[in-house]
Amino acid sequence: MVVAVIPNLDKRGAADVVGKLGVILKKENIKAYLPDNICGTDFLHAPEDELYTLADVIITIGGDGTIIRYAKRAALDNKPVLGINAGRMGYLANIEQNELSLISKLKTKEYFVERRMMLSISVIENGKVINEFNALNDAVITSGFISRIIDVSVGVGGDYISYRADGLIISTPTGSTAYSMSAGGPIIDPLTQSICITPICSHSLSAKPILLGANNLLRVKAFSKKRTDIYLTVDGRKVAPLKPYTEVQIKRSPKFAQMIRLNDRSFYKTLSYKFKDARSM
Repeated sequence: MVVAVIPNLDKRGAADVVGKLGVILKKENIKAYLPDNICGTDFLHAPEDELYTLADVIITIGGDGTIIRYAKRAALDNKPVLGINAGRMGYLANIEQNELSLISKLKTKEYFVERRMMLSISVIENGKVINEFNALNDAVITSGFISRIIDVSVGVGGDYISYRADGLIISTPTGSTAYSMSAGGPIIDPLTQSICITPICSHSLSAKPILLGANNLLRVKAFSKKRTDIYLTVDGRKVAPLKPYTEVQIKRSPKFAQMIRLNDRSFYKTLSYKFKDARSM
């Protein structure tokens, strides 16, 4: 077996985890790579983009943002990802820093791979696709100013849903525990196939989150009567400004993020555990 370890060294404890992993992987006779810009004994080195073809498994060390970034990249090469938590909440991480002994299960294949649905997002102007993105968590449309209401319409089939709100979140089941949950959206089992629309601070008592089947194509347009700047954010990164004539099309991606589970902690146990941790912070 060959693994690639890609850490976010800005996270507390990540460098120590890399060192401990090197010792464990060498002991298990698992060939391990690091990106060539990161020093580490007990590892081979290669350019980061080559690691996805060299390795059977990608191990990421960081918070949810780090795991999302590398899980989306690994999905392009159909490679599974194991997340080790070095962030605060770490919903997507399967093991904590005190559970590194579980790494030996990789060699014996005592693990389960979860296929997580992603979204394909196309930004269209004048009938042409000018940008394309993949999301593991969500696509968010908001104004560039706090508490500036915008008008958003979502086309589903031949019908339209209209919102006046601070913005709109369109999330996957994985993303249901992120921004969508904070905005009042439902928590969705990450192994289901669905798309959730959650308004942000809607200026209407009747505007509620809507759960749609995964086969729907959403056509989203947004504008502001006060000419406020409007942006598209994908998985927490602002990626494109939106004009009144810009259409954002969102649908299920043909690619899946593959998340390795080494322990028997279910999604529901993880959720309860993380909520308990959050209350103690």
